[in-house]
Amino acid sequence: MALAEKISIALPSEMVHVVRGAVATGEYASSSEVIRDALRDWTYKRSLRQQGVTELRRVWQEALNDKTSGIAPDEVLDRLERKYQAIADATGAVK
Repeated sequence: MALAEKISIALPSEMVHVVRGAVATGEYASSSEVIRDALRDWTYKRSLRQQGVTELRRVWQEALNDKTSGIAPDEVLDRLERKYQAIADATGAVK
């Protein structure tokens, strides 16, 4: 494990209660362990979000560079309306 550095943080009482509860039930050995786990989760989610943004930018640029004529917006909307109406009809939903 990397060398640990001690820092001090302030948390709302509700979060402190959750952290202490996780330690009290034995889910975690210490408050620090709870915070490290939360930070690992946050780091992972942050990385996924960044990957999503990068992918969205790539797809957006690809769309901008695409010189094909594409489909008229009205046709797309008509297709979607027919699709969702068919789903509604199949499930017995009322329009």
